[in-house]
Amino acid sequence: MYTILVVEDEEIIAQKMKDFLEGWNYKVIIPNDFKNILQVFLDTHPDLVCMDIALPYLNGYHWANEIRKISQVPILFVSSIADNMNIVMALSQGADDYITKPFELQVLQAKIQALLRRTYDFGGKTLVLEHKGLRFFPEETRAVYGDQEIELTRNESKILMLLLQHKNKVVSREEMMNYLWKTDYYVDENTLSVNVNRLRKKLDSIGCEQFIETIKGMGYKV
Repeated sequence: MYTILVVEDEEIIAQKMKDFLEGWNYKVIIPNDFKNILQVFLDTHPDLVCMDIALPYLNGYHWANEIRKISQVPILFVSSIADNMNIVMALSQGADDYITKPFELQVLQAKIQALLRRTYDFGGKTLVLEHKGLRFFPEETRAVYGDQEIELTRNESKILMLLLQHKNKVVSREEMMNYLWKTDYYVDENTLSVNVNRLRKKLDSIGCEQFIETIKGMGYKV
């Protein structure tokens, strides 16, 4: 099931879009707060964004540009502004398509289906995990904090992935070792400590300090 983030502040329109798209077996998310759409995006990991231009606080151009800094997820602008200048502006800010209000819901669904097919049938979904300002791209084995970026080894990526999947919870050393080295052979526990410390040093180097916490006698958490 694909997840669609509908960034539309007119409640009646947003609800109609949600009801219709859910009938096509999409999961639809509508923000409750329009102050930080990027955080909503990071929290929900949508497969496609439907973005209005005229929004409270900051407009859709701003949020499309912010999303494009971290993701290539398809963005479909939905707006009552139909002049060529705004369409060109939307596309230049990273939008993949544009539909003007009023529109037929069937046309909206067809555009969404085409964008999803074009994006994921060939390229696959780009996953990004975020916690405490750190953005981690598992498929690319890289992490970004502010404007700084680091490349991670396979084991460093697996450690960070596991911790982020269990954020705010303690992951035991045993669980982490089983995840890293699925083998019947004995692996020295010191090997895990070495890998965790290397990851910590890389995170420290981009200003993301004390991100991984050691819980004495239990394991690690972020």
